[in-house]
Amino acid sequence: MTDLKERELIRRAKQGDMLAFEELILKHEKIVYNVALRMMNHSEDAKDISQEVFLKAYRSLGNFDERSQFSTWLYRITHNTCIDEMRKRKGKQSYSLEEELENEEGSMQRQIADEGDTPEESLLREEQKSEILQALDTLSEEHKAAVILRDVKGLSYEEIAEILELSLGTVKSRISRARNQLKNEILKIREQNEKSFRHKEGKEGNP
Repeated sequence: MTDLKERELIRRAKQGDMLAFEELILKHEKIVYNVALRMMNHSEDAKDISQEVFLKAYRSLGNFDERSQFSTWLYRITHNTCIDEMRKRKGKQSYSLEEELENEEGSMQRQIADEGDTPEESLLREEQKSEILQALDTLSEEHKAAVILRDVKGLSYEEIAEILELSLGTVKSRISRARNQLKNEILKIREQNEKSFRHKEGKEGNP
């Protein structure tokens, strides 16, 4: 259920109050941006998607059922907008390890390492991050969306089912398959990296 303050903002926004709608945007823009960034793997794309999401939300606000969570409704719009864009550019996506992630305190670089990490530990974490990003790009749009909502955003299976408009069983099955595929893809990437490393070492060891 949408909280009372948010419900009041929605009521005012439905009546054409732009300040109320802007306050709604400020409350949810970082979450929308994060989902779009994970789906699209590029900050500029995520910014464009976010703008499109809020434009769609404003145009469709009159149809929002306030018995649902406003954030769930926005997740669904974000998911659908990302899927549409990914299908348009199938095979043309790219990602950068230097993209920014937004959190409640502001922005941060995609750095997983803690301050106490040694250089070796930091390098290992960066390698793991790269493997995960590469593996995510091998998933179908539907599987990628489901696993991101669950394992990155931490939503419940019930929330994901509502967002994706699927049965609970389908969501659980989709996430399970996505996780298995990710595991297999990461193993493949590691094997390829090890072969490349051994090949490079072999070349350097020969005069």
